[in-house]
Amino acid sequence: MTTELTGGSRLGPRQAGAREWIGLAILSLPTMVVFLDLTVMFLALPHITVDLGASALQSLWTVDIYSFLIGGSLVAMGRLGDRVGRRKLLLIGAGAFGLLSIAAAFSTSPAMLIAMRAGLGVAGATFMPCTLALIRTMFPDPKQMARAMAIWSTVGMAGLCLGPSVGGLLLNSFWWGSVFLIAVPLMALLVLTGKVLLPESRDENAARLDFASVALSLAAILAVIYGLKELARNGWDPVPAVACVVGVLLGVLFVRRQARLADPLLDMSLFRIPAVAGALTLFMVTGIALAGSGLLVSQYLQLVQGLSPFAAALWLIVPSVVAIAGVQLSVPLATRLPPSLVLMGGLLLSAVGMVVISRAPSAGGLAVLVVGLCIIYAGVSAVPAISNQLTMMATPPERSGSAGSLSTTSGELGNALGIAAIGSLSTVLYTSWVAVPPGVPAGASAAAKEDLAGAVATSGTLPAPLGDQLATAARETFTSGLSTIAIGCAVTLAALTVVVYATMRHVKPIGSEAPEPEPEDGPAVPREAEVAADRA
Repeated sequence: MTTELTGGSRLGPRQAGAREWIGLAILSLPTMVVFLDLTVMFLALPHITVDLGASALQSLWTVDIYSFLIGGSLVAMGRLGDRVGRRKLLLIGAGAFGLLSIAAAFSTSPAMLIAMRAGLGVAGATFMPCTLALIRTMFPDPKQMARAMAIWSTVGMAGLCLGPSVGGLLLNSFWWGSVFLIAVPLMALLVLTGKVLLPESRDENAARLDFASVALSLAAILAVIYGLKELARNGWDPVPAVACVVGVLLGVLFVRRQARLADPLLDMSLFRIPAVAGALTLFMVTGIALAGSGLLVSQYLQLVQGLSPFAAALWLIVPSVVAIAGVQLSVPLATRLPPSLVLMGGLLLSAVGMVVISRAPSAGGLAVLVVGLCIIYAGVSAVPAISNQLTMMATPPERSGSAGSLSTTSGELGNALGIAAIGSLSTVLYTSWVAVPPGVPAGASAAAKEDLAGAVATSGTLPAPLGDQLATAARETFTSGLSTIAIGCAVTLAALTVVVYATMRHVKPIGSEAPEPEPEDGPAVPREAEVAADRA
């Protein structure tokens, strides 16, 4: 591996200085933007649907394609960064992301917007693996790395949680395209300052990118997610069922190909380290629960409680602040206590928050919902920073880009699956349970049975008593579905504590072990992978 940063002294790893900490602030920008672009669409989507005349399927793909392509491209981008240089790839991705954001903001058709969102997903996939690899290069001391990870995770959590709030604030004053333009100045700042503040690092021995593996991984991910989404949304159908089967088969071929390659795209041996396997599982499953429930919460605020995007944004500010504070608290705790204890406590706390959300009524349930969200975010905020830290510590430095892609792929796939699966499950529950009042015309009844948005819109076209009955029935049905899903998420989060205990109970507090001394004839050889394996 080459890098502009030098090694440490005989007394321990080199300590980061002012340049590295300023560089960390710059590195945090793309992470915030990639998460912001995931959730900012929740409140903007109704406006986009009306303005561009998008169908229900086009609206879903506008949201889904971004996270799907991020998840599908992360492994390839992590490996590409190892080969061409993490800083170089990061700056290229940032420039492309800024230009594509401008194009997305001024899209003139649903197809154009979906294409731009797909491009943003590919460009955004360069950010997190390169960022994690550069953080490891810039902060070789484990305790400084833990603090850097806490700051980086805080900014990412802020982007994820504040996305709906930022979107609501912008939509209160500007058109829907403004939610994309917020990325442009941030990407410009990164491109202008990155070459000065960030070091370059790469794996000099990295082999050429295996494009067959790239194609297999991307095709497998897209096929499985498409199939699950369509089956959950429309019921049994041979086309999405076949897509799921094909996706699984392609995934098996991908894994078998990695086992045969001398220099695979994805190092499968990492999964044999229990702490890494547990961290990746935790990251994915919590992403499913949070992203899916977050989509339903946004719909609850607007369609059940009748809030404007601006008012919904204000209600979401407090939980977002709690999440940011939670990251800052959990990482220092993990340097004093075993990470497994911190993670298990956070998961149980989040499960309690899901139970609180399940008690929110369709009328007057705002306070209950916000309290539940605060509890959830306080508990789950420990997952990103600690999971990333454990994964990076277990990986040789020359493969840090690939390791960063592996960690973030789990989180991004969790987000994508959560939006697709839980959003579709909510639709299934709604269409199965909704009872349209007698007297509603057939056309209006069909629209009301499709989803909550259709029922609310249709109720406004009916006479007052009948329209009010339809709206009330639809909102109560949606809230019942939200309650059921929240209970399911609570059980899932509680069950994850078993996974954490089984895979991480022997992991010591982060940075608690003495650094390896340097040999007399050269700098110390990093041994994080051996340390993590010994811990496990």
